[in-house]
Amino acid sequence: MLDGYRQPLKLAFAVALLLGLSCPTLPCRAQSGGAAAQSAAATKPAVETWLGLPPGDRPCVVRAGFHLEGIASIDEEAETFEFTGVLTLQWNDPRQAFDPAEAGVDEKVYQGDYQFNELAPAWYPQVALANRAGLFETSATILRVQPDGSSILRQTVDAVAKTTLDMRKVPFDSQSLTAVFEAFGFDRGEVRLVADESADQTDDAGVRVPQWTFRDVGCSIVDAEQTAAGESIGSSRYVVTAEVQRKSLFLVRLIVMPLLIIVMLSWSVFWMDRASLGDRINLSFVGILTAVAYQIVVGDIMPHISYPTLMNTFLNISFYTMCAAAVVNLVVGAADKAGKHRRGEKIDHRCRIIFPAAYFGMISIAAVIYLIGQQAAE
Repeated sequence: MLDGYRQPLKLAFAVALLLGLSCPTLPCRAQSGGAAAQSAAATKPAVETWLGLPPGDRPCVVRAGFHLEGIASIDEEAETFEFTGVLTLQWNDPRQAFDPAEAGVDEKVYQGDYQFNELAPAWYPQVALANRAGLFETSATILRVQPDGSSILRQTVDAVAKTTLDMRKVPFDSQSLTAVFEAFGFDRGEVRLVADESADQTDDAGVRVPQWTFRDVGCSIVDAEQTAAGESIGSSRYVVTAEVQRKSLFLVRLIVMPLLIIVMLSWSVFWMDRASLGDRINLSFVGILTAVAYQIVVGDIMPHISYPTLMNTFLNISFYTMCAAAVVNLVVGAADKAGKHRRGEKIDHRCRIIFPAAYFGMISIAAVIYLIGQQAAE
């Protein structure tokens, strides 16, 4: 029964095969589709600017501002300080402009590590701490993009920065703590930082510095030359300067006032009986040993620096004054032993005036040199 249908099926299959091979529309359709693809590729707009480069003309201007929130500590020996704050960067990237009606939002916001690192669609300025001395952490990052491409990047900063401290006026010194930010990876011909005064809204009453009084904070732009991999690069730097003043009461009540009283008590030997030379010498040496002990205490409290400070000068004047009193006691004792009692009495009377005048005079001169003289030189 199947043999009766076999021949008609073979004939139908052969006819269908001949019709398919002779159809002129199949290759024409394939050719037409290829031309359409080529035409679409030809009309597709080319990306003229790579999104990884700064936008617009060079240099790209980035407005920088810093809100100082606190200074955790100041290491006087290492000349470093730890600070926290919020860094704000503003720039315009026309490539990120969008239609609010089409996007459905009036502002695009990227926040958190995932959104900012994975979904942020374009270039943004990376700012590094040029005088970094250890810790440098950024967190709580948020990027806001406006319809015209204006972008605002804010991120919290917790870092340790190297600074220059001048401690010659201790314990009445003031210091300028500087944090230097620079655009990483681009020279100032490509990216230029500009200080944004409106972004610096540090609350002076809210900044706390242990053992220091916060006075003011300011910002400036500095052009600097640096060498990287043997190549000289001119960078644009945003410098934040915090002014602080030491709380001197701690050192004054712990060292200055007690030692001042001990020195004045050591002058009591000039009113003592000249016959008791041993008691006079003992009192003078007690004062000398006390001055040495205070120098050891100050050496533990103050940082180990090579240049002298006002505090060191005060300790040395006190020490040498008490040493001079011990020498006078020996001279008076020698005069009495030689029978020159009148001469010993005159020496005691004169020393009652000379020692206080010389002591306070030298301290006053040192204060003028350190406090007033150096301030005028600056």
